[in-house]
Amino acid sequence: MSEVPSDALDFPDSDRKFLEPHLPPQNGETTKDSNLPFTTVTFAMSLDASLAISPGVRTVLSGPQSKAMTHYLRSRHDAILIGVGTALADDPGLNCRIKGVGGYGGECLQGQPRPIIIDPMARWEFTQEAKILKLVKEGRGRAPYIITGKQSPPVKQKQILEEHGGKYITMDIVTTENGAHRFDWTVLFKTLKKKGLNSIMIEGGGTIINSLLGSSSQALIDSVIITIAPTWLGQGGVVVSPERRYDGGGNSIPVSRLSDVKWYPFGEDVVLCGKIKQ
Repeated sequence: MSEVPSDALDFPDSDRKFLEPHLPPQNGETTKDSNLPFTTVTFAMSLDASLAISPGVRTVLSGPQSKAMTHYLRSRHDAILIGVGTALADDPGLNCRIKGVGGYGGECLQGQPRPIIIDPMARWEFTQEAKILKLVKEGRGRAPYIITGKQSPPVKQKQILEEHGGKYITMDIVTTENGAHRFDWTVLFKTLKKKGLNSIMIEGGGTIINSLLGSSSQALIDSVIITIAPTWLGQGGVVVSPERRYDGGGNSIPVSRLSDVKWYPFGEDVVLCGKIKQ
């Protein structure tokens, strides 16, 4: 066993049991298209469905138990995916700090997820001092794969990324007139599966989550795990609310509903687990 850093987190076996039915199978089996990874959408939100108090502002919602749970979830997935907005706002580490995983008492990088960052315009101008890369140098995390629409990503960032074991992955991304970026989630997930990533944890931010929860892509989601914190952030926050869906007569209808729903009190928070009803 290697030395355990002081910021390591405990998540006892007694707290893990309720999560097991909602996690990727450990035997490598899949329950759907074998070309797709097991995909979990997980995030913490307030009582008014906000992820953050305002765009670009880091907002702590989860209690200590829920925070440890999130890191345990990371250990059970091959990759963790966020959007570039979250990367710019938080300078995240995107690693797992549970005691016993690689870099936190375990050997090599076992249990450490591969960070995936959606950066359509390659605007994340990270340096060697980015937290995620510092963790790589310390043997406590993996270098990210950055998904971009740029055929020629910035040379400086590309070099830094590859030196740490990461890389840019270019795919077709369309920019709409209002500046939104559209891409095919199925193509992305199949690409990641081909790279040996059999399970993906979608952690944020709002744009990414709302896109994946949209009617055209929600069938790709295997599991939903949401932490609900006992607080209201107020109007103007970053809200989880996918685009509206309409029936043949132009009337608004629900975008989706969860099935197999389980509620688990967890400290001061409540954890909701379920599946997208097909």
